[in-house]
Amino acid sequence: MKKLFILLIATTALFACQSTDKKTTAEKTANEPAELTSIQWLDSTTINLGKIKEGQVVEVSYRFKNSGDKNLVIESVKAGCGCTVPERPEKPIAPGEEDIIKAKFDSHGKPGHQQKTITVTANTPEKDQVLTFSVDVETE
Repeated sequence: MKKLFILLIATTALFACQSTDKKTTAEKTANEPAELTSIQWLDSTTINLGKIKEGQVVEVSYRFKNSGDKNLVIESVKAGCGCTVPERPEKPIAPGEEDIIKAKFDSHGKPGHQQKTITVTANTPEKDQVLTFSVDVETE
């Protein structure tokens, strides 16, 4: 009985070590850098939309090009607040191709000077890039 108990403990320890090794391998794979490429912004990353009337919804666009030699994957595009809704390209952008990141800004309840940010996360060395726009919202 004692031998059976020792065998059971040894077997459990062996399987526990193997599952830990698998987890470590999976973690290493998850943390390896993806194939990196580069992005070139074709226009300014800082845009001034000028003056608009409160309540208007305006759109801002940022043109870019995949200037690297691997597919560019825009993983996420996030706005700094709920009044700005960005859109990201769904498909990877091939080397040399161009695309656009758009965002709509709803000025309802946002009088005065507004400075907004959009964070783009992609498979580039500088993982996050920040786009900005400003607009002066006038009340009637």
